[in-house]
Amino acid sequence: MKRIIVTRFSAMGDVAMVASVLKEFVVQQKDVEIIFVSRVQFAPFFVDIPRVRFHVMDPKIKHKGIIGLIRLFRELKKYKPTEIADLHNNLRSLFLVFLFKASNYQVSILDKRRKQKKLLTRRENKILRPLDPVTECYGEVFRKLGYNFTLSHQLNKVDRKIPRNLIHIFNSNDKKIGIAPFAKHKYKVFPIIKMEETIRDLCEKNYHIFLFGGSEEEKSICEKWAKQYPKTTNTIGKHFLSEELDIIANLDVMISMDSSGMHMASLVGTRCLSIWGATHPYAGFLGYGQSMDDCIQVEHPARPSSIYGNKPCLCDGVEAIELVTVEMVTKKIEEVLG
Repeated sequence: MKRIIVTRFSAMGDVAMVASVLKEFVVQQKDVEIIFVSRVQFAPFFVDIPRVRFHVMDPKIKHKGIIGLIRLFRELKKYKPTEIADLHNNLRSLFLVFLFKASNYQVSILDKRRKQKKLLTRRENKILRPLDPVTECYGEVFRKLGYNFTLSHQLNKVDRKIPRNLIHIFNSNDKKIGIAPFAKHKYKVFPIIKMEETIRDLCEKNYHIFLFGGSEEEKSICEKWAKQYPKTTNTIGKHFLSEELDIIANLDVMISMDSSGMHMASLVGTRCLSIWGATHPYAGFLGYGQSMDDCIQVEHPARPSSIYGNKPCLCDGVEAIELVTVEMVTKKIEEVLG
């Protein structure tokens, strides 16, 4: 049995994409075991993938700094790996790669396509053409190690149990929509006022809404909406990540920003309508198996300005995400759900 150490420490959406890739990899490579190294909160993404063992990387205490990374290296060596696949290519992962290389291990490192990304996001003479999906870039890392590996780029519906306290809702005939209204960077977030209007319109059409997020501020906003609008359920602070995946797997459709909500939907095979502003699906971060036809965006020569959404994208003086209307979102939902 071959054994590959695979590293991807963050962010949540990227780690979820790795999980989608590994699900297909282990099916095609029956003689390979994966030791996946990441932060403990992402472990639920990998629980049901055969021959994948999760090794916790603790960057704040146990594996902090150079001494901590050397400790992590020693922990990982005990697995007696045959190869190392670095799917992160950041300072921490590259230091680990250096240690493994110095010990004569075969390694392969993610190519982040930085040059192509600059051409896509530069202000002048922008080259607007699709880059390789990030999932294909992950796949390439394994191919460089000598594995024959082909990604299907298909959504595969996963059968997961509905949390007990929500069974009564899923037993109703209402269509179930998940909404992840937030993102790490503000230039990727559909304006809150517009999102509230969207939720109100959907409630009036008798859809049941499930709201997803993470921070206390996001929880406060979603609790307010859940109290104000019927058939709206806030999941923030009430369910573990694994239970959120259970809920998303049983939805009729998901609505998300260019964020982890989209990638979680892909992981459990749920169709996702995604809203884009400063970023663009051409950068390669469209959810695995999701369709370009389900991207809600307004094309403009200034887009995209950013790969990650941390830079503004002014389109004729208006932020790109502001160009998306409530009507565009609700119309697309009605097209999909009827």
